Amino acid sequence: MFIDIHAHAFRIPNPFVVRFPNCDELLARYDECGIEKGCLLPIVNSEIYLPQANEDILEMAEKHPDRIIPFCNVDPRALSDSCHAPLDRVLAYYKDKGCRGVGEIMPNLRTDDERVQNLFRCAEKVGLPVTWDGSDRIGGDFGLFDLPGIPMYERVLVKFPKLTVFAHGPIFWSELAKLATPAQRKPIFNDNADYVFSPMSIGKIQEEGVVPKLFRTYGNLLGELSDAAAIFEADPDYCANFLTEFQDRLFFGTDFCGIGQKFGTMEILLKWREEKRISETVFQKIARENAIKFFQL
Repeated sequence: MFIDIHAHAFRIPNPFVVRFPNCDELLARYDECGIEKGCLLPIVNSEIYLPQANEDILEMAEKHPDRIIPFCNVDPRALSDSCHAPLDRVLAYYKDKGCRGVGEIMPNLRTDDERVQNLFRCAEKVGLPVTWDGSDRIGGDFGLFDLPGIPMYERVLVKFPKLTVFAHGPIFWSELAKLATPAQRKPIFNDNADYVFSPMSIGKIQEEGVVPKLFRTYGNLLGELSDAAAIFEADPDYCANFLTEFQDRLFFGTDFCGIGQKFGTMEILLKWREEKRISETVFQKIARENAIKFFQL
């Protein structure tokens, strides 16, 4: 019923921050929830977790070719910490090995950092889509920093028109609405990596934010919905209309990071289909058909 375009698994999980699943645990959860297959995104940036090898993801995909779609990843500081690093060679190598995208990109650098821009440039050159998470600060966090209104995000869409971007994360989805305060942009962590403030439920959307405007303007922008559940729950009427308007460019994702994790977007899609807030056509496109078309499954 579903195809997941954003999940994580480790060959041998470590007990730090969160308990990531191994491949068998991931597939067992998929079977429980009716997820046919999923994209596995390696974590390579030390700001968020202990880095893993792209080869681990390829090994999982080789063992389960009908269930696992591999992504690759590379830290933009790799191969000389330079904006001229030949990251296209790395990405082309893994594309030839079967990887279908790049991500999840999560160094705590500015989105407009020239090393990050080089990574985007190389992904565009090689022909791989990218997925990144964002941050509202530099230091003490993970994800690419951007300002309120995500102007650096827009500049990526303009600067690299042939680069497909899978929008992901609270820094992006919080901008569905015009925010009352900057703190609504992302949950805040303490030094033990625990949530201390989670403001993502922004209530009824009184005025559109920048996100729908970006979708209407840039055809290279797609959306992965794993981090949008809290916003959707707060304003079902507006958000169901959003799903309908952009039904051809939105994708189901879980961002499966921890054993026992709730898949809020799945619950919302099933509920809204039952309540007729979204049509069966919209449901099927977001749940699986857009992924089948994009990845040519």
